[in-house]
Parts: sequence; C-alpha cells; structure tokens
Amino acid sequence: MSMITERPVSAAAPPAVANAAPGAAVRGDWRAVVRAYVMLTKPRIVEQLLVTTVPPMMLAAGGLPSLWLVAVVLVGGSLAASAASVINCYIDRDIDQVMRRTKRRPLPTHTVTPRNALIFGLVLAAVSTVLMAVFTNWLATALTLASIAYYDLVYTLWLKRTTPWNTFWGGICGATPVLIGWVAVTGSLAPAAWALFAVVFFWQMPHFYALAIKYRADYARAGIPMLPVVAPVSRVNAEILIFSWLTVLATVAVWPLGAGLGPVYGVPAVVVGAVFLIEAHKLTRRARAGGAVKPMRLFHWSTTYLTLLFVALAVDTLV
Repeated sequence: MSMITERPVSAAAPPAVANAAPGAAVRGDWRAVVRAYVMLTKPRIVEQLLVTTVPPMMLAAGGLPSLWLVAVVLVGGSLAASAASVINCYIDRDIDQVMRRTKRRPLPTHTVTPRNALIFGLVLAAVSTVLMAVFTNWLATALTLASIAYYDLVYTLWLKRTTPWNTFWGGICGATPVLIGWVAVTGSLAPAAWALFAVVFFWQMPHFYALAIKYRADYARAGIPMLPVVAPVSRVNAEILIFSWLTVLATVAVWPLGAGLGPVYGVPAVVVGAVFLIEAHKLTRRARAGGAVKPMRLFHWSTTYLTLLFVALAVDTLV
C-alpha cells in the first residue's frame, strides 16, 4: 500500500528456515510459521502508516473524532497496508531471493508458499475493503482499494522494475493514508488534506533514496532501476535536496490551511524541518567531497522527523 519503506531486514534467520527445501513450507514449529506470516505484512510499514492517518483525522474533526471511527480506520487501514505488503512479497519473490537485504523473507526461505501468501494477501484486502465500506464511506473505501491496487499492480509489478521514476510515482500510494483518514471523517477532501498529502509524498523521496544508496549494489544485482543505481551521484543529491525542501515547505503550508492550528504545530514543524534539511545537506556534502556517505543516518532521522511532525499536529488539535 505504501512506498513508506520497512527498516532493513536482519541477515540472520532461524536454521530451520534457512535450510528449508525449495517449494515446501517449514513444518514443525507453528510459531515460526505465524512469525513468517506476520513478517509478510511488514509491521513497521503499518506502524508508520498509522502515524500519518490518525492526526489528519483529528485535524479534519477539529479535535478528537469518534473513537469507533478511529478504531475502524486503524483496523481497516492496517489490514489494507498488510494486504498490499503481502501481495508485494508475492510479486517480488523473484528479486527478493537475490537481494541480501530481502533474501531472508518468508518466501525466499520457503517458510510460506507463494500460493498461501497470495491467498493471505487477497483475504486481507477483501476484509479491509468490506470493513471500510460498511463503517466509513464510499470515498474512503475507494481510496483504500485503489491504494492496494496501485501499490501492487502499478508500482510493484510495473514502475519498480522499469523506471528510475518508480519512487516518485510510487509515492502516491504511500501518501494516501492521509487522505483516507481525512475523508473517513468528512466524506470529502480539503486544501489542508492535500497539503498533508504533499508532506508525505515529498518526504518519501529523500527517505527512500537514502535507503537505495545504502543498498545500491543489491538493487543493481536484482536489475531494479532505482535512481542511485542508474543516475550519477550529483543527480541523486539534487533530488534529495529538492524533495527535502519541498517536504518542509509543505509542512509550513499546512499551518495556515489547517483551521485552528497554532504554534504547537508550527514551531515543531519549523524546528524538526530545519534538522531534516541539515541532515539532507550533510549527506549531499559528504557525497560531493568524496567522503564516507552515511545514508542511513538520513533514513532513520527522516522516520523520526515524520513521527514528530504528525504528533505535533495531533497535539495541536487537542489544545
């Protein structure tokens, strides 16, 4: 469902999983199988998506929305994001097995069969869609279903494998949880919702480019044309800086557009935005100088940045 990326997967794996025969699911330890199915859902992605869903709901409601509605959107959104991730793992099983970062996932290690993973993902998608349709509104439901389809069919199956613009266009589905949360409350969209969408959309480029720099050799081995694989360092640096600045400018635009937002949001937005820009400029300066590039520093800080920003948004709606 999203271009918001999971954290790097550990290279370690249980011996029983690592030694599994091709085409057969690991048997004997049901807990390992349960863990494998949970891993397919990429829980850290789900966690990050929820951070960008609830605060927009609060801003749309002008305070705390119905707790029942929040619960429905959280459960429905979690299931939708999980479904998208599981189907993504099914589609990407061919490249996951040749990338060091992903070769310990459940499908490359044969802990879960491709057929079972696909069924699992489709069931999660169906349940999330029904849940949203019954308890929210048609627009929130349509956005939820479209996000799953876009992430798996447009991004994973096509864009990711064919163009270095994959991160840019794939960022659309990564930012839709903002819109889903908003329309679940209001039934329509507003300028503030689109400004928040822009924040998450632009944020994904420096966030994901940092990860792609770190695992450039992995993507090259798998034949995936991520920007750091196919473009010169100067191009990657320029895009990191451009989209970092656009992210911060979008956060500032939210301030006047969000009815009732005050300094509780505005001041942290400026402060954490400044730190975010400093880290982005540090990364590009090191690259230009030929020094040791530390892309994961920007990657991890960008996650913290987005969390702090949306927490400040939520707090401001309550004070």
